[in-house]
Amino acid sequence: MKIIKYISLFLAVTLIVSCEENEIEYKGATTAPDDVAEFQLHYVVPVNGVSSNYIYKVEVNDALYSNNTAPLSTYSAVPDGAVGRFFTVTQGNVNIKLYKGTDAALVYNQNITLNKGKQNVFVYDFNKQPIVFENGYPYESSSTTLTGDSICFVKFYNFLHESDGVPCPLKLQYQYLDTRTNAYVNMGSPVSFGETTGWQPVKIVKSVVISGGYNKMTYKIVVINNDGSVAGDLQLLNSSNKYVSYSDNTKTEYIGRRYHHTLAGIRTATPVASVREFTAL
Repeated sequence: MKIIKYISLFLAVTLIVSCEENEIEYKGATTAPDDVAEFQLHYVVPVNGVSSNYIYKVEVNDALYSNNTAPLSTYSAVPDGAVGRFFTVTQGNVNIKLYKGTDAALVYNQNITLNKGKQNVFVYDFNKQPIVFENGYPYESSSTTLTGDSICFVKFYNFLHESDGVPCPLKLQYQYLDTRTNAYVNMGSPVSFGETTGWQPVKIVKSVVISGGYNKMTYKIVVINNDGSVAGDLQLLNSSNKYVSYSDNTKTEYIGRRYHHTLAGIRTATPVASVREFTAL
């Protein structure tokens, strides 16, 4: 029995040491030390959504943060797998390297400055520095009544390319359909390429009355002229090689949750552009 006990103790200690040597620390909704920056890394380079374009290794300051056991897929973000997870690094100058494909070819090597607190880092071009956005934490709370409705929060980002390597010059207004009035509601102000609306409230009428609250929401995008007038719906080339007005009614949103909505891809060619969702809370 003593031998078994000692073997078990040895294995436990070994596992702890092993984890400590390779562990990347995550922070959720907590206060980080003064010298720590927290970040989520978004990959929105306009490439085809195939595994050969996945990022199989992420290095931050030459330390391994993500590898082929949990690759960073196209138009997605890491850390993934749980809501509210962030990578941590000492604040200040930070180097990010991305390795694409199963052969781990280095395709990205850029330096940025990260500050204390939570940030979202968007890699949109393999040859340019990423754009860093403040995450907006701590978050405003939201609640629901037994039979009523309430809100979720959505932050829209514009990373639409006009052609390969060329950002789209259009200023875009993101909207959602208010099902009670059947009218579209502007979400924040219009945004140009590389900008965000910040967190915007979206009213949700429950699809199931006695529940925490959720419903399938419809979103659209309109183009704004320089004088502030509406030019019309955003036209995107679709998979049938036809230009169509952008509209999306596939996103099921829950009351109290927060979602990043990122428009990425190419407006006039493939990869076809669309809005991807990443849950923040």
